[in-house]
Amino acid sequence: MQSKRQTWFWLVVLLLFFIIISIFGNSQKPKVYPNYVSDSPSPSGVKAFYTYLQKEMEVKSWSYSPKMLPTGPEKKLLIMVEPSVVPDQVEMGEYKRFMEAGNTILLLKNNPKGMFDLQVSPLDSNAPVNKALKVYDQNKKAYRAEINSSIRLLSNKNEERLLYDNNGTVALKQTFGHGQLIVAIAPEWITNGQILSEDHLALILHLLNESNTHTVLFDEYIHAGQNTSTMLNVYPKWFLLILLQIVFLTILWLWYKGKRFGPIFVPREETVRFSDEGIRALTAWYLKGRRYHDSFLIQADYVKLLLQERWKIPFSKEWKDLSPFLERKWLGVPKSDIGPFLNGVATMVEKEKMSKQEFLQWSRKLELLRKEVEEG
Repeated sequence: MQSKRQTWFWLVVLLLFFIIISIFGNSQKPKVYPNYVSDSPSPSGVKAFYTYLQKEMEVKSWSYSPKMLPTGPEKKLLIMVEPSVVPDQVEMGEYKRFMEAGNTILLLKNNPKGMFDLQVSPLDSNAPVNKALKVYDQNKKAYRAEINSSIRLLSNKNEERLLYDNNGTVALKQTFGHGQLIVAIAPEWITNGQILSEDHLALILHLLNESNTHTVLFDEYIHAGQNTSTMLNVYPKWFLLILLQIVFLTILWLWYKGKRFGPIFVPREETVRFSDEGIRALTAWYLKGRRYHDSFLIQADYVKLLLQERWKIPFSKEWKDLSPFLERKWLGVPKSDIGPFLNGVATMVEKEKMSKQEFLQWSRKLELLRKEVEEG
């Protein structure tokens, strides 16, 4: 027992040592953020513009399904920056319903083909990409901007061209019911790393002013695929290590306590009928009915039957007359005790009733004689 305790003590000390080493030895790595999310301070995030808008108007992050977008009388602007996946038809229908109620969606996506029935055209192979270009608004005012997209938007007569360059349409506006959709193919303009480069901030504000609203929602639902929280990135590493060690200690403790792992086997007694069931039932009936005398008579007759079979003592002999026979055969008991024993048995047999204490006392004495006859 002492050795087991020492083993457990040193095991716990070893685990605590590993916990301490993991806590102090774990280097603090910078947190990795998904691209284009409003709480990301990384160069690919949009936290800078999100914080700037908070000082000018009401701004919130929207992480719910588009079917829950508000459609009340207050006009809102929903900013969608480079969705990680294209929404399905049902979700696209919810976004359209949101605009038809009088709200605006600003979609910033490198290639918006497949969303809101937008049409695009690829650039010529000789067209410059990732370079600062001149971009013009409706009033032909020139801006300098970097555009990484290799396509341009195709606009029709029902769409208003907001920004363009020498290669085609860069941003356009389309009407949906009482609301509108604004699309631009340069999501990099709004990122922390490039919003102050060239005229990117001025261009984003130009698109924002087209909505004429004072409540802005940043759509984080479209980044759910790359921003899904799991147990491994929600909790710190030291907490996960402690949790793993607790699970390991629990398994060891269960093993030490002898808990069973595996299938449960049904005991044989529950499916097999034994030959002594009748005897057990009869015994229980005698005990519940307090028929101690009847039970003693059966036991006495059985012992006399054994005396006849093994020691050739006639069954018809009375208990009081068995003294000469038992004195020769029952060698393990003094001769002086045999007479009182036989007289007591005879008295119990002749009685009409027995108490429980008397039954237990004389039943044990008869059992000693039975064992001597059968086993001696």
